[in-house]
Amino acid sequence: ACAPYRRLHVCDKNLEQIIPQKITATDNLLVDVCMAAQFEGASIKGYYPKYQEKYKDTGSTMCTMLARSFADIGDIIRGKDLYEGYDQKDKEQKVKLEKNLKDIFKNIYNKLIGDLTNSSRKKGEIETRYKGDADNNFFKLREDWWDVNRAKVWYAITCGAGTSNKYFRKTCSNDRTVTDKKCRCVTNDVPTYFDYVPQYLRWFEEWA
Repeated sequence: ACAPYRRLHVCDKNLEQIIPQKITATDNLLVDVCMAAQFEGASIKGYYPKYQEKYKDTGSTMCTMLARSFADIGDIIRGKDLYEGYDQKDKEQKVKLEKNLKDIFKNIYNKLIGDLTNSSRKKGEIETRYKGDADNNFFKLREDWWDVNRAKVWYAITCGAGTSNKYFRKTCSNDRTVTDKKCRCVTNDVPTYFDYVPQYLRWFEEWA
């Protein structure tokens, strides 16, 4: 699938500059991911009025655009991102980012195992679930990390949203209530499941 223009400029510089050796715990990684999400949210807030002026009523609300980038960040973290870069330098950065993320999750895995030296049963469960991943991609660990932390990343990416920015339909509390303000649910649940929709399908919908 051909990446939409928005994806070409997702603010992932903060992730590209991560030094894997300094990330050995999930909290360390979460700080960097949330910073990247916050920068991306601010970027979208900046160009959204120009987008609306050019394309008028496209149905893409501020919340929808934030959700699309939120989902792309989720794909990057989980090793599912289809976007390979727009030039040679950018392509090299994307390859480096994926390698760094693999190293980071290897560090997180090793710390998990190290912290469980006195619990052989729990250690065995962790090894069974996460070890043996092809090429040490740690896809299962990355998926679980995203599941646990996606609400915090959504909070970060919506920091710059306005109090009047709401989803166009009910998306909170099992689709029973609307977002309150800043594209957020009062329960702090994430009001979108875009990050669980395959990226190429999201891109097709965005191009349409």
